Amino acid sequence: MTLREEYTALQARGLKLDLTRGKPSAEQLDLAARLLELPGGADHLAADGSDTRNYGGPTGLPELIEIFSPLLGIPQGQLLALGNASLQIMHDVIADALLSAVPGAPRRWVEEDEIAFLCPVPGYDRHFALCERFGITMIPVALTGAGPDMDEVERLVAEDPRIKGIWCVPAYSNPSGEVYSAETVRRLAAMPTAAPDFRIFWDNAYALHDLTDRRVELDSILDACALAGNADRAFVFASTSKISLAGAGVAFFGSSVANVEWYKGLLAKQTIGPDKVNQLRHVRFFGDADGVLAHMAKHRALLAPRFETVEHVLEHELGGRGIASWSRPEGGYFVSLEVPDGCAAEVVRLAKEAGVALTPAGAAFPYGHDPRDHHIRIAPSYPSLPELREAMEAVALCVRLAAEEAKVAQEG
Repeated sequence: MTLREEYTALQARGLKLDLTRGKPSAEQLDLAARLLELPGGADHLAADGSDTRNYGGPTGLPELIEIFSPLLGIPQGQLLALGNASLQIMHDVIADALLSAVPGAPRRWVEEDEIAFLCPVPGYDRHFALCERFGITMIPVALTGAGPDMDEVERLVAEDPRIKGIWCVPAYSNPSGEVYSAETVRRLAAMPTAAPDFRIFWDNAYALHDLTDRRVELDSILDACALAGNADRAFVFASTSKISLAGAGVAFFGSSVANVEWYKGLLAKQTIGPDKVNQLRHVRFFGDADGVLAHMAKHRALLAPRFETVEHVLEHELGGRGIASWSRPEGGYFVSLEVPDGCAAEVVRLAKEAGVALTPAGAAFPYGHDPRDHHIRIAPSYPSLPELREAMEAVALCVRLAAEEAKVAQEG
């Protein structure tokens, strides 16, 4: 049977499978089901005796901050516990920097003729969407396996005052899965920048999402910046969205004392305080930092077999053929699949017509444009194991078919 005939048979199966986004599975969400019963009708007082049902507490519950401070490597006095979405905090911080000068800035960003961010690629499409939302020019820089190409980053920020920021997912990057090295962290913190108000947007979304029993080793960007004399350089973001309940977690913001005071002042114009009842239920559920780590071990038990399934199928179906390579992450939520240049969009199209939804080709690049058309992001977390195996076998067939037909077209 030819590959085209195999594909026709695949289409006839009428699959409806989805590998588009890194959503927790229902099994993962069930791990935190007890949150829905907490804190309970009679349990609404914080550790200081304040009523979490009422106004106040704009910086979040101190007892929740105490739990997550060591896990995120951020001093308690420099960490805020806020709403349910770190993406919303990122959006607001950019908007605030546009309208209210950040510490050390000569002016508001909106008063600049143009501002630009460096965007390590492949990267997180929602970061790029924020840049497009605010008219920020995106400049791609390649990832190396230990973070962005620092020679290129240092060259660009030293000579171009338009560049006000860089996006970073330092632990198990979305979607490459790499962890920033200590050298990368040090160089990001210490590099000279033409813009005095340059900021690192440190999206530490996967800090606790190990797929093995080895904790990720990531140097503190705040410590590195302070040591380099650039204490205000980094904004740190994190959340429990993939730890507790994806739609009802807690998001965190950490930075220097000056940056935190700047952001607190702006938050006071937006809200009297976050959802402290939700924060209290998280305190009751986790108890302490060890409770969070024990909970993450349960996530790992569900996620690791999914990543093993992806690896097994890709190796069995594509290994040794010279037409694909893929990441083997030790944490996070994604696998990066690279196919022959010019084939990614065709693989995604073929998969869609066979009933398997993939993230659009190019989504991991600024403006949705992958100049080589070679990268596909795989999100294994949401489907069941049997569904995942079926979906990956279908994707592998689509890769083989696209590669073969592209080769025939080139030779013919």
